[in-house]
Amino acid sequence: MPTLPTFVLVHGAFANSFSFAPLQAELGLLGHRSVAVDLPGHGFGATYPAAYQAPQDLAALAAEPGAIKGVTLADNVAHVIEVLERAKRNGPTILVSHSRGGVTATAVANARPDLIDRIVYVSAWCPVDLDVNDYYAQPEMADVDAGALALALVGNPAELGLLRVNFRTADPAALAGFRHAFAADLTDDEFRTFLNTFQPDENLDVGTSADRAQAATWGRVPRTYVRLAADTSLPPALQDRMIREADALTPDNLFDVRTLEGSHLRWLVRPKPAAELLAGLAAL
Repeated sequence: MPTLPTFVLVHGAFANSFSFAPLQAELGLLGHRSVAVDLPGHGFGATYPAAYQAPQDLAALAAEPGAIKGVTLADNVAHVIEVLERAKRNGPTILVSHSRGGVTATAVANARPDLIDRIVYVSAWCPVDLDVNDYYAQPEMADVDAGALALALVGNPAELGLLRVNFRTADPAALAGFRHAFAADLTDDEFRTFLNTFQPDENLDVGTSADRAQAATWGRVPRTYVRLAADTSLPPALQDRMIREADALTPDNLFDVRTLEGSHLRWLVRPKPAAELLAGLAAL
């Protein structure tokens, strides 16, 4: 009987392993093991300043140091490689990334394709022709409004050495922007619950051209892209563009493309369809 793979789950910006708990429960009920990774400076390694609590002190929060300062993409990659090395002792591995986690997953596959039996992007960044920041200037991102994060930004990123966002803001414009970007199809309670799993700090490093998908290494790994059809923070048009660019890079190893309905976060809040999709990939 073949050994079932271990799913290694990599979160996106401002997120952590906690957001994968409902998905892991569904995977477990389908008979699959999974490991949710906390990238450096995330999860219980995150900084939650007292000034972030209620009542908030935004002036103090703008100056409070954060543990994620100085964390690089290379640090994230080294951490995921260590997890994969341990998981690989138990059999095949499927590396699953969401959102900004795709940048880390891509760089991991560039460095150690031997550790990954399949790489899965769920509406995740897969930079091929451009660096991540340069995609924001492309037509596919024209309708994406970064204003919500800007409205809730605290402090100067250059001075703090990190991005800090006040996800506990009461600003209705910022909250409406978050809702539109991430969770327009969730209930108010679901949206607020997920918002409370976000951490305030994120690192600045999203890599360089050297961290884009490389044909000789990343391009050897079987891959699946799970499109999120109603994602307004990483729109389907950009998801499709990255799929096309990747397929052009390695035409002998094309993306297996799937689609889930819903927003950027719906698949994590209501995870049964996503778990069933991932379980099906384990048989490929």
